[in-house]
Amino acid sequence: MSDSLRVRGLRFNHGTRALIDDVSITLPSGEMIALIGPNGAGKSTLLRLLTGFLTPAAGECWLGERPLKAWPRTLLAQRRAVMRQQNSVTFPLPAEEVVAMGRAPWPPGKAQAVIEEVMQITGSLELVGRDYRSLSGGEQQRVQLARVLAQLWHDDGPRGWLFLDEPTSALDLFWQQHSLRLLHKLTRNGGLSVCMVLHDLNLASLWSDRVLLLHQGKLVAQGAPQDVMTESTLTRWYQADLRVVMPQEQGRPQIQLRA
Repeated sequence: MSDSLRVRGLRFNHGTRALIDDVSITLPSGEMIALIGPNGAGKSTLLRLLTGFLTPAAGECWLGERPLKAWPRTLLAQRRAVMRQQNSVTFPLPAEEVVAMGRAPWPPGKAQAVIEEVMQITGSLELVGRDYRSLSGGEQQRVQLARVLAQLWHDDGPRGWLFLDEPTSALDLFWQQHSLRLLHKLTRNGGLSVCMVLHDLNLASLWSDRVLLLHQGKLVAQGAPQDVMTESTLTRWYQADLRVVMPQEQGRPQIQLRA
């Protein structure tokens, strides 16, 4: 059974404006995929279409062997999880109860063991018992990462598609590295696929297997970081004064803004 994600002729409009304009992609499983592009490029909109939270005006998304819209709700929740930019909680709730929400699609038997494991590996175990509303933005992001990992957790670890919208925006350098290293490690086991919106191009370059570059709703480049994140391509689509260097020790492009 294939876990690839396939999109053909995807379109989405807001009024007369095309937010996503004829996007077609095939994303194999087991990779770290970064969606990049300037503000307003359509990154978050495409992510929501890929997860089924928005209905396209045209085109179709397939997850594995069937269209996204044909998946039963519970089975889809066991196969894909989504971490949005904003995850507000308006009432008192301990951090571990937020993580426990991720186990809603599953029978309750092993929930506690899974919750403890994902909180451990995401560095959020120290937040047990604390009111989620009192946590810093970075602490909340760690809890939310634990939640979505819990949603996809099987006996041998996470399996399926994990979609993340700016998952490192509130994290300091240590936790950016910790979280992306963790996700990279989990995808190397072959069961987990990650698709994430990132504004930090250096993080996208360092950790991604595949980069998708959007501009005004169109997919204008895709491929390995060293193929997409060239000086000419990034300058053209971002309109920024930048340079790209290739450190020998990493073999990945490093993007630097010119003073």
